[in-house]
Amino acid sequence: MLDKPASALRIRERLIESERLMEETGCYDGITELSLRNQDPLKFETLHTKLRAYCVSAREMARRISASPGVREVGEMVVAIYTPEGDAIALSNGIMVHVHTMSRFIKWMIRQGYEENPCIRDGDIFANNDAFIGTVQVPDVMDVVPIFHSGKLVGWAGAVCHELEAGGITPGGDVALAQERFTEGLFVCAEKIGENDEIRRDYVIRCERNLRMPIYWVLDEKAKVASCIDMRESVKALIDEIGLDYWIKVSKEFIEEGRRAQLARTRQLTVPGIYRGHTFYGHVTAGKPGYQPLGDPDWLYNIPIEMEITTDGKIIMDFEGTQPWGYHSMNCTPAGMDGGMFVTLTQHMNFEGLVNDGAWMATELKLPHGTWTNPDNEMVATATSWALLLPAYGVFQRLLSRSFIGRGFVEEAFVGQVNSPMIEMGGTSQYGKLFGMAHFECAAAGSGALAIKDGLDTAYVGWNPESDMGNIEIWEQNMPMVYIGRSIVPNSGGAGKYRGGCSFLSTWLVSKTDHLRLVTSEHSSRVFDNGGMCGGYPAPTCQKHRAVRNSNIFELAEKRAPLAHHTGTNPHRSELELRLQGEHVTMEGPYITAPHKTGDVFTHSYNGGGGYGDVLERDPLKTALDVENGYLTKEAAEGIFGIILDEDGDGYPVANIEATKRHRAEMRARRLAEAKPVSEWIATERGRVEKADFAPEVKKMYASAIKLSSRFTREFSDFWNVDAKSIFMPGAKP
Repeated sequence: MLDKPASALRIRERLIESERLMEETGCYDGITELSLRNQDPLKFETLHTKLRAYCVSAREMARRISASPGVREVGEMVVAIYTPEGDAIALSNGIMVHVHTMSRFIKWMIRQGYEENPCIRDGDIFANNDAFIGTVQVPDVMDVVPIFHSGKLVGWAGAVCHELEAGGITPGGDVALAQERFTEGLFVCAEKIGENDEIRRDYVIRCERNLRMPIYWVLDEKAKVASCIDMRESVKALIDEIGLDYWIKVSKEFIEEGRRAQLARTRQLTVPGIYRGHTFYGHVTAGKPGYQPLGDPDWLYNIPIEMEITTDGKIIMDFEGTQPWGYHSMNCTPAGMDGGMFVTLTQHMNFEGLVNDGAWMATELKLPHGTWTNPDNEMVATATSWALLLPAYGVFQRLLSRSFIGRGFVEEAFVGQVNSPMIEMGGTSQYGKLFGMAHFECAAAGSGALAIKDGLDTAYVGWNPESDMGNIEIWEQNMPMVYIGRSIVPNSGGAGKYRGGCSFLSTWLVSKTDHLRLVTSEHSSRVFDNGGMCGGYPAPTCQKHRAVRNSNIFELAEKRAPLAHHTGTNPHRSELELRLQGEHVTMEGPYITAPHKTGDVFTHSYNGGGGYGDVLERDPLKTALDVENGYLTKEAAEGIFGIILDEDGDGYPVANIEATKRHRAEMRARRLAEAKPVSEWIATERGRVEKADFAPEVKKMYASAIKLSSRFTREFSDFWNVDAKSIFMPGAKP
């Protein structure tokens, strides 16, 4: 840090100047020409590749230092290098959602005058997990260290890990019962947590006294700091090689090149215009313990999205008409919305690894103030913001795919992501100690289908494109539960010419504990939070938990009798009911109830993705293989896809091609007979709208959107030719 008092504003002034130049020229930092790339393109690309390699190497090193199974097993970590003003230059693989959220964190400190107080010095360590400053949720803890060279701040190195325990009102990281900020857990609000490359002891003590299982948080902090130091030293060595002036110029050109590359990619792959999509999220909590009267018992969220692609390639996402924030854990912040945009772009349009903050600068998010995307109250909870983020950006993926198809790039179309329900737990561990943990096998859900093939089975989530569910044995070491089954959920992928990826279900025996609290989050109930494309069906999202309290499983094991390892395919009676005695519990949506103990059995299932194309065009041979492997039931093959299956001499399903042709012809004829003109359907539905003939949750959903958005009110009224306010808000002033 420079000594003169006037210098205390220099970083802030530089940030303001950079933003002014961007506003005036439309180019990052006013860079209208990529002079260094033009002079020596090979050197330019080589340097960017080196920076990318520094990030990847630092991340892999840190993963091996960390003892946290979330980081080591699942890869819930990302590292990046930033300019002095806080713009991302290069990043690693991993949870790339946090690259721009870290940028927000750095810029927040600069704007708050941190250079003057608490000062920014070589060897300092800053941390944050406040979503209103720059992250997605409390368990996403980020560390940054400044990079100095020749006494000058020349950049930042940053790292993020998702922690498995955050010290909230319920154990784990995604604190489902949080209804205000004050119940989310341990907040670290842009704090200096270390000096001279060493984490402060008082910060470690605070972690130890505010977390159920502080060991992973603290060890992850050490891993992040190690990765930041590694990147810092690599950047300093690179500057010694290429010179400080060249570094300052080239690092900014990398970002401007990223911005231009994103615009060019958009122009190449898409068709300019306005695209509209819609999804919903339902959350059933009525009658469940712990939910306070602050919030509604059951929530139904309307998420309309308008995407505009301009002729120069800019992507603009508008969330006008979505719901207001609420007293629940599913609110999001602009930082989280930015992160959702960033991680989606890195998967769909910038998959070669050269993406940086320039790509984000080629987009724009319109987040109406007061909605769940941009709360006007910083005291709201954001602990499970992914519950609404994932469905929203699933729509974005489908909107992009429509444009890809319109341009002729059918192979780029992807139905996209769905929600990823998570199980979290705490209480007394099998070692007799207090513990809390989020289980990250949810990182391997089913993906949406592609326009050219089936989706990925148990291998994808939107927030981490390198999905890994981790090893069963590692999870069993950390929680008092023993796996007695993990199996594919048949029919869990959305149907279509190409089906969505299937999900899986885990079955556990609670073991060696007299007190285990189980809480789940991010379930959508009674509505589809995902969709299909081009005739494909959405995947089912209304998953139910099944538990057996005080089961007789130990007696059965003693007799070597058959055990229940999954729920089975009978929708009316599960395998648990057939094979186990005890108190059987079935619960829809989030699971929260009295603690479990040794001998109880519990199941938790995840989500599959939506389908693509007409179900009656699906390959019968591929479907027979799906039935053989348990991805689909024979009944669904016939009833949904119109495929008749016989059995060969060994009992394996084989497609009866001729019978399938006849059956599909009958199904097509039935479609035509039952079809009605769109105009007739709209007239019928308009009658329902006029009478507000909807479920109470739907009425409440529309009323809140109409109260918040005049544009949504106008468009709804114009489409249905009604007065929306008089229908959903009788007595309201016009």
